[in-house]
Amino acid sequence: MAKTIGNPISWAAQALGATSDHVTESVSQLGSADPTQVPMVQTLTLQDLRACLRAGYQDFLETRADVVFIVLVYPIAGLLMFGFALNANLVPLLAPLVAGFALIGPVAAVGLYEISRKREKGSEVHWLDAFGVFRSPSFGAILVLGFYLVMLLLLWLMVAQSIHAYTMGPEVPASLSVFATQVFTTSAGWTMVIVGTAVGFVFALCALAISVVSFPLLLDRKVGLPVAVVTSFRVLRHNPAVILTWGFIVAVLLFLGALPLLLGLIVVMPVLGHATWHLYRRAVA
Repeated sequence: MAKTIGNPISWAAQALGATSDHVTESVSQLGSADPTQVPMVQTLTLQDLRACLRAGYQDFLETRADVVFIVLVYPIAGLLMFGFALNANLVPLLAPLVAGFALIGPVAAVGLYEISRKREKGSEVHWLDAFGVFRSPSFGAILVLGFYLVMLLLLWLMVAQSIHAYTMGPEVPASLSVFATQVFTTSAGWTMVIVGTAVGFVFALCALAISVVSFPLLLDRKVGLPVAVVTSFRVLRHNPAVILTWGFIVAVLLFLGALPLLLGLIVVMPVLGHATWHLYRRAVA
């Protein structure tokens, strides 16, 4: 029988069906105690991190025209969040919003993992290949894991708001400059910075443990969501110093990329995305 293009409704129904099946399968694996289901992790060194960054940068150079188009969404979304916060008089949440935006960075980089995966196989890469994740057998698990990270971001924003209210009071600053003056010239402001940084580190550590290799693993192999997350935790536990160093590198590069109105992320995001794929390849046997 000849193949037909089909209509968007039928395509969406098929995609939702595949998503539902995989989510059901993932949930069924949650109670499994079979250790053979969990991929074996490997020992990493700081040299591996340097090699991953070099490989990620090389991938970026080779597919720059393809990748830049995709990651433009990242700084645009960040600027929209900035505008929302300013218009909604949520000035105290601007810094937590920018810092917390990194929590969902792995979700934004899923398309980059797919490009690296195809390029690794020697296939010709086009920017449309990034949308191949929608056809992945693990798309359901990727969707659910992305939802969890978004919920983690929202929880972080609520906690950050509570920290501000507890240390500096519930009043909304008149402007960004007034808020900055209050933060850096008062003891309450410095208390907020110190407490917020400590609590933010805990959230960042949770996100790192959950997602350091889980998204690339889901794209590369048909494993359940619990297996992917457990493997990610095992990579961190097996290589704590190296993975924490990786998290620090990611945070610093994202911060530097965010300084020029988030436009630096056009370069930083694809390099980190590709590098994360290579880190996964070195971390999981």
